[in-house]
Amino acid sequence: MMDVFSALGHGFSVAATPLNILFCFIGAICGTLIGVLPGLGPVATISLLLPATYALDPVGAIIMLAGIYYGAQYGGSTTAILVNIPGESTSVVTAIDGYKMALQGRAGEALAIAAIGSFIAGCFGTVVIALLGPPLAMMAQKFASPDYFSLMVLGLVSAVVLANGSAFRAIAMIFLGLLLGMVGMDINTGEARMTFGLIELSDGINFVALVMGFFGVAEVISNLENVSQRIVNHTKINSIWPSLKVLRGAWGAVTRGTVLGTLFGVLPGGGATIASFSSYALEKRVSKTPERFGNGAIEGVAGPESANNAAAQTSFVPLLTMGIPTSATMALLVGALTLHGIAPGPTIISRQPDLFWGLIASMFIGNAMLVIINLPMIGLWVRLLNVPYRILYLVIAVICAIGVYSVNNSSFDVYMTIGFTALGYILRKLDAEPAPLLMGFVLGPMVEENFRRSLITSHGDPMVFLQRPISLALLLLSAALLISIVMPSISKRRQEVFQE
Repeated sequence: MMDVFSALGHGFSVAATPLNILFCFIGAICGTLIGVLPGLGPVATISLLLPATYALDPVGAIIMLAGIYYGAQYGGSTTAILVNIPGESTSVVTAIDGYKMALQGRAGEALAIAAIGSFIAGCFGTVVIALLGPPLAMMAQKFASPDYFSLMVLGLVSAVVLANGSAFRAIAMIFLGLLLGMVGMDINTGEARMTFGLIELSDGINFVALVMGFFGVAEVISNLENVSQRIVNHTKINSIWPSLKVLRGAWGAVTRGTVLGTLFGVLPGGGATIASFSSYALEKRVSKTPERFGNGAIEGVAGPESANNAAAQTSFVPLLTMGIPTSATMALLVGALTLHGIAPGPTIISRQPDLFWGLIASMFIGNAMLVIINLPMIGLWVRLLNVPYRILYLVIAVICAIGVYSVNNSSFDVYMTIGFTALGYILRKLDAEPAPLLMGFVLGPMVEENFRRSLITSHGDPMVFLQRPISLALLLLSAALLISIVMPSISKRRQEVFQE
């Protein structure tokens, strides 16, 4: 325990430098902004800002990108409560009771409880990272190649289970991502494969071009069709200080939401959105008066907001300790670390202690910043909803073109971005969620490397994946998940949940 506290002390010495505090503040502000504005999520925003991180120190870059992710969870609740416009998917549930509270003149209570719950859950999630990170990293160091292969297979299968829409489409997207990840030089022979004779593809597909196309520009173009005229009613806020009665009513929901979000954040394929919906369902189930939900129940705000923030923080546990992303946003952060020459995994704590502990310490600072930023600036965030989306789109498109070109000073990357934008738009029209594709693209090279290394060490015997207990357990769990989603009863229930 003392080692954790001394390491955290070192982390605060890294995070508390003026430059890193500035990056943390920029991340918190940007995160809040994209949380407020519908149509811009953390995946799209982080993909747009990746080129800007090239000029930054790796620690500062990751602190800023992480701040955008967990900051978006805060910002989404503000407009969900005040004007019934969830800025983030994680705040859809918050709008149900939060907006009803605003109509009843209790907007201040809802905003305060959302901020308090988010702060408590965020800090708790950060403590979990600090406590679980080192032992999990030590455990992961004992993994052999077959164990890593099976763990990554579990991550890909979980992405299928929790992907929105058809499981068949999600599997197809994962295979497409794996295929795109194989472009470039063969890891063993060094021969070019699937490059079509283009020297620009010899190092593989540019990560920035892919994510900007699929998740940046394509997302924005899709939103141009969906964003309707926003009618912003400025709800009067009397006081943001909740009474003791409101605090007592929300305390249990905050606790349950924090624990539930922590679990969902660590699980492969989980995330803040699933956590917030599950928390709302749990609060309604355990309540003695479930009829209050949908009519301004404070638990309907406290639980989901705590859950999504806890999940946003603890998603970093498998990312940093094992190098396994649990969501599309985490996959982007894997790419960001790789672009800076850092391989996330069990050795990151020993080889990059400044990054690991500095990031954790910055989360405490960032959560405190977000409470201070959000409540006094509520009026400004609501006014931003009046900005026409078509203007934002033009600004984003220009930033994308400049950002992609500046990475390698290559017009080929710009053309690739245009191509991936068209493909991403078509896939969205076919109801094929692109998040599993990103998981496949990021994990694909690691899956192939560990698969081939396992077969080399076992002299081509595929039974090596079943002979190791850890690998066997992970593969059995993956098989059970796949079987579960094809069972008629579970498949039907899964579709009902995503429709809700």
